[in-house]
Amino acid sequence: MVARNANIDLNLLTALDALLEEESVTAAADRLGLSGPAMSRALGRIRRTVGDPVLVRAGRHMVPTPRALEIRAEVRRLVEAAHGVLAPSAPADPAELARVFTLYANDLFVTALGPRLVARVAEEAPRVALRFLGESHVDVPLLRDGAADLELGVIDSLEPEIRREELFVDHSVAVVREGHPLTTGKLTARRFAAAAHLNFSRRGRLTGPLDAALAERGLRRTVIATVPTFAASLMMVRDSDAVGLANARAAASTVRGLGLRTLPIPLELPPMTMEMAWHPRQEADAGHRWLRGMVRETVREVLRELPPEED
Repeated sequence: MVARNANIDLNLLTALDALLEEESVTAAADRLGLSGPAMSRALGRIRRTVGDPVLVRAGRHMVPTPRALEIRAEVRRLVEAAHGVLAPSAPADPAELARVFTLYANDLFVTALGPRLVARVAEEAPRVALRFLGESHVDVPLLRDGAADLELGVIDSLEPEIRREELFVDHSVAVVREGHPLTTGKLTARRFAAAAHLNFSRRGRLTGPLDAALAERGLRRTVIATVPTFAASLMMVRDSDAVGLANARAAASTVRGLGLRTLPIPLELPPMTMEMAWHPRQEADAGHRWLRGMVRETVREVLRELPPEED
């Protein structure tokens, strides 16, 4: 058994990791800088070593087998550990740092802070690239599995080892188009509930804390649609009489840039704590510490520039 394992090419782990993440031979080859035939040969060797097809054709795409799904997280951890052992320590000068950081964040956070963060990183560390992952409709332990370096937003991860740091506290406001009927007259809870509402939820939920607060007053709103992203909700609000929701501070510049109005919600709603989170294995990593500092500075800069909220 020992002799057999000694003959395994550990480079296959890197190829397998790329194949399982991209679910495409061509995309995996591009990611690793290999030719298509070379990646196909690597896949063949992986199949023989694992004793499983790993990826199989499903129409025009390839999908992982049950065995591949079973080992994907472990493969990612092994590749991450190998990189940690073999990669040189991060240089003291960020200008010399060459790395790709993966950030997992909802599009509200990316829209509000992404442009400023990307600009700051490009100026200070031109050889660093940021890769933003969109939220999934299911919860996946991306930090634990090593698929993401940092998570940003409202963190609902249950993994006890995950490190968390508060960035700022936010609250919900209503978003409507300019000239919407709710922009005139006193906005009462009853008027607010009577309007047509639009939700954005990565899980497709039609209800939330807002509905619980309305129910306490014997009120109920009508949700006409739910969309998976914040950006999509703003586009629909802009072209309709639907009432959307947004984070007052995080979304201020985006809402203002689209010519939309925010209105205070006449209900007591729980605050939202915006955080960043990371796995403890990256706690002392110099490059990761630098990235966390970039996020902190960007958040502080954006918050300082916010105008007073609309009454």
